[in-house]
Amino acid sequence: MKKNILFIMPSLSAGGGEKSLVNLLSQIDYNIYNVDLFLFNPKGIFMDLIPKEVNVLSIPDQYSVFTLPLFLSVKEFILKGKILLAYNRIMFSIKNRGAENISMKEQYSWKYISSSLNEIEKQYDVAVGFLEKTATYFCVDKIKAHKKIGWIHIDYNQLGMDSQFDEMYFCKLNHIVTVSEECATILMNRFPEEKDKVRVIYNVVSPNMLYEMAEREQRDVYRRKENEIIILSIGRLHYQKAFELAIESCKELINKGYKVRWNIIGEGEEREHLIQLIKANKLEDRVHLLGLQSNPYPYMKQADIYVQTSRFEGKSIAIDEAKIMKKPIIVTNFSTAKDQIDNGINGLIVDMNSQAITEGIEKLIRDSELKDRLVNNLLNEQLGTEDEIYKLYEIF
Repeated sequence: MKKNILFIMPSLSAGGGEKSLVNLLSQIDYNIYNVDLFLFNPKGIFMDLIPKEVNVLSIPDQYSVFTLPLFLSVKEFILKGKILLAYNRIMFSIKNRGAENISMKEQYSWKYISSSLNEIEKQYDVAVGFLEKTATYFCVDKIKAHKKIGWIHIDYNQLGMDSQFDEMYFCKLNHIVTVSEECATILMNRFPEEKDKVRVIYNVVSPNMLYEMAEREQRDVYRRKENEIIILSIGRLHYQKAFELAIESCKELINKGYKVRWNIIGEGEEREHLIQLIKANKLEDRVHLLGLQSNPYPYMKQADIYVQTSRFEGKSIAIDEAKIMKKPIIVTNFSTAKDQIDNGINGLIVDMNSQAITEGIEKLIRDSELKDRLVNNLLNEQLGTEDEIYKLYEIF
């Protein structure tokens, strides 16, 4: 008999966790598992990549009302006589204004959001909260399942979360999955009572899928000018990704006479801030914010250098994909960088400042022998991680 599995995710908008989920769903054996997917917001550029075998659950009506703008939501609840839900919607709005950071806002808001979500009636063999915070809390509070799994995609120390709040949920999970050994060590140190639950399952990445998607676009996606060096970065426009360092580094490279163009794929709350930095440095022709791209792989294939400027990561799918595409790679020395890059062997790890990033890029531009060595070493690496699905089967 097939096992019934539920995955829970906020949405399938652009992001590493979201891409990781659709990659994982593409590898599941649907002869063995029935899979449901619950999305709080069933939208995003990866929706079209959900396998046809996956059943996407409907959003509860009460939750749809809860997510309306404050006045409309409260009015609707009051008209329906649901005064407690109206109160919780107001408190949700207040808590979202008052918490110290975005992660804590999400934690402390959960009890108000949860009031609009009834327990799902179906009984599952396994339920997976595939992202830290709300997805995991929903898995624990609202799902009936023999096994419950929480998935942490980031360096927990960098989130600024209330660990005591999470402990109330982690203690009710059967397994806590994370994406790298460094992330696992951090979790075991922060939650020693739960350390035996921690498992490492790498992000599922399929080289064949990337190569096929990269070939779908044959035109020059950058409209490259003569002798122009194309640099690419991918990530949400968020403080975590530190794209202001990319802008500063690009300015330094231009001042040194290099003909470079830095392209950033992604969207997020820092767009306007980054646009202002680009304008202030007169880099409108040199730094391009390309927005979300449902197929970023032609851009990656045609780039000369891939740069990740992040302050912190769990395990970056974009870096894994750049390795598969055999790009010369530069990453900043965030805590988990060494889980993916062996400095001087398959990429360069540089200090987390614009000058160090600039120096790394200069090395790759000027030292063709170094650049070729990094690429050749990537050619010899086993980079596909499709077999990680079997680690998941073991805990199902």
